[in-house]
Amino acid sequence: MNRGIWHALGAYTIWGFLPIYLKWLSQVPALEIVGHRIVWSCLMLCVFLLVTRQWLDFRAKALQLRVVFAYLAAAILLGVNWLIYVWAVNSNFIVEASLGYFINPLISVLFGVVLLREKLRRWQWVAVGLAAGGVLFLTFIHGSLPWIALALAITFALYGLIKKTSQLGALHGLTLETGILLLPGLAYLVYSEIGSQGAFLHIGMFVDVLLIGCGLVTAIPLLLFASAAQGIPLALLGLLQYIGPTLQFLIGVLIYGEPFTSDKFIGFGMVWLALLIFALEGFLSRPGNAVRVASPMKT
Repeated sequence: MNRGIWHALGAYTIWGFLPIYLKWLSQVPALEIVGHRIVWSCLMLCVFLLVTRQWLDFRAKALQLRVVFAYLAAAILLGVNWLIYVWAVNSNFIVEASLGYFINPLISVLFGVVLLREKLRRWQWVAVGLAAGGVLFLTFIHGSLPWIALALAITFALYGLIKKTSQLGALHGLTLETGILLLPGLAYLVYSEIGSQGAFLHIGMFVDVLLIGCGLVTAIPLLLFASAAQGIPLALLGLLQYIGPTLQFLIGVLIYGEPFTSDKFIGFGMVWLALLIFALEGFLSRPGNAVRVASPMKT
């Protein structure tokens, strides 16, 4: 395998095992974890830009008022997505969170139809309808919408929609987004510390290292993904994206013992079948059998 495939596998594997990392921080409130993730990832990304001599290029392209305003909505959506995901993992909803990232590509397709007036082929409609049927089935069986999955899928699909027309690459874009969130994140951490509610430097060195490491588990897979995107076809990258939610699902069921009843299997099965139909339809409909899939997930 070439280096791009290894980098993609590395990125999606890190994202897939992220629930275990977050579980180690279960005694820390979700909002504080997100605050540390914002602060440390922003600092590490800025250091990376300096070390790789990309800072001047980043400053010239990103630090303009119109670009900052364009990325404001993306930054807010990313922060909300992170908060919901961290809370879901540490509240024992890993399986439902994984469902969000399974249906995310199909939500993105639906947004393309509604907002960008893109057209779907017959079997693509079948895939979208089947996934919607799976969500409705889960809603009917459990008496409420799987709101965690839908919130994660919708916020990330909207984030992807904004990024589709963005002016910056993945690395520069995330650096700007975390920079936009930096002051609110710092403000919350300072407020927590003043109120004697902060975990950093108060629970133990292991937790302190993990909170600082939130920057690494954000920045490293992004850098691997950015490298992979340049080295392998988008089709292959899109297919590999399902490593992440698959690992999350298995971790939730096999390691943390989250319930996965036959009813859930039917609902999830409808979504998985929808994804299979969508992938096969794309493979068979493209010239030379080139697969067209949705943009990969970035937890």
